[in-house]
Amino acid sequence: MARNPRITFIGAGSTVFMKNIIGDVLQRPALSGAKIALMDINPQRLEESAIVVNKLISTLGAKATVETHTDQRKALSGADFVVVAFQIGGYEPCTVTDFELPKKYGLRQTIADTLGVGGIMRGLRTVPHLWKICEDMLAVCPDAIMLQYVNPMAINTWAIAEKYPTIRQVGLCHSVQGTAMELAEDLDITYEDIRYRSAGINHMAFFLEFEHRQPDGSYRNLYPDLVRAYHEGRAPKPGWNPRCVNKVRYEMLTRLGYFVTESSEHFAEYTPYFIKEGREDLIEKFGIPLDEYPKRCIEQIERWKGQATAYRSAEKIEVKQSKEYASSIINSVWTGEPSVIYGNLRNNGCITSLPANCAAEVPCLVDHNGIQPTFVGELPPQLTALMRTNINVQELTVAALVTENREHIFHAAMLDPHTAAELDLDQIWSLVDDLLVAHRDWLPEWTQVPVKRVTAA
Repeated sequence: MARNPRITFIGAGSTVFMKNIIGDVLQRPALSGAKIALMDINPQRLEESAIVVNKLISTLGAKATVETHTDQRKALSGADFVVVAFQIGGYEPCTVTDFELPKKYGLRQTIADTLGVGGIMRGLRTVPHLWKICEDMLAVCPDAIMLQYVNPMAINTWAIAEKYPTIRQVGLCHSVQGTAMELAEDLDITYEDIRYRSAGINHMAFFLEFEHRQPDGSYRNLYPDLVRAYHEGRAPKPGWNPRCVNKVRYEMLTRLGYFVTESSEHFAEYTPYFIKEGREDLIEKFGIPLDEYPKRCIEQIERWKGQATAYRSAEKIEVKQSKEYASSIINSVWTGEPSVIYGNLRNNGCITSLPANCAAEVPCLVDHNGIQPTFVGELPPQLTALMRTNINVQELTVAALVTENREHIFHAAMLDPHTAAELDLDQIWSLVDDLLVAHRDWLPEWTQVPVKRVTAA
């Protein structure tokens, strides 16, 4: 009798996201008997997630089994795949702090989970726990593959590769396929008729090719169509969030010649061009949603109250295929059926114009051999240069974590494009100090200024 895969979900209290991933898994015949281990530190959210998974199993008629854990190592024991989705410090207090403290210095943000002072602080909070997961995996499931969905993705992936190079891991995001779907919608083209190739770093990868299949089987470059649609006001079309109008990326397309794969609200804070003190005209022109992430958090918390009640009372739960890569990866590794995904891994020369040790996002082949990144080569110089401004921040944050050198936290903030465009050096140093103090309960001890003891003469 064939063995079923054991899939451990760390941060299973992220119930909606967990539902999408496990729902995808259970719809695949080779995975429908999977052993699902849910782990979270919040017993109530863990119980709610277990209810959801059991109802998914019932709805789909699957033979999967579910177990719940608050002990991380027990949950990981014998795992074949480890899905990671958690947020250290939560919306309150940590996300609120990451927005409100910088605002006192005149530094405004949109999402603050990837780069900038918010992304740096999130990385400092997150990586130590990811390292604990790696330690547990080496002890009880050393051959498992970690599917890492946590932000700041590039910092996390880089830091894991630096300290635990034998861990089989991939950082996963839905921005590549999600953006391709958005652009197909903007051009009134069926997504299945699009062919694309993307590469770069997480949240700053670009479509190197974006083409439309023609009736004769040939492909046509769609970039002229996108530029024309933008200039004529036909694109971008309204999306799922009326606060986010997506003009920043289209503007960058006209300047760089390539379209970036992460949203305009993210991209606006990765560069020095769009959010500027005293330039409300830019905020209005490009529809930049300041404080967007806190607003989403509040909406999600409120929405979950109703969803949790509905899930508890429902006999069956509707299951739709999501656009996440996790089930595709698990299926390909388990069965050998090949697939192609976009993953974040140590660059190792895949993109020759970027540092070998940075975390690169490239096309990857997946089969029995695991996740195999493909060679991309050199990127257009303007794209490489822009990515390096973000890689600088990632590199110094990882250096701070690996060497426990507190000064590198300040260096990372000092080199952040948006922060440096808004604040002077004294302000940057003071803000980082304030953030480190505010987050002290969530950060490693080495991030805090040592207290000098006064001894008797």
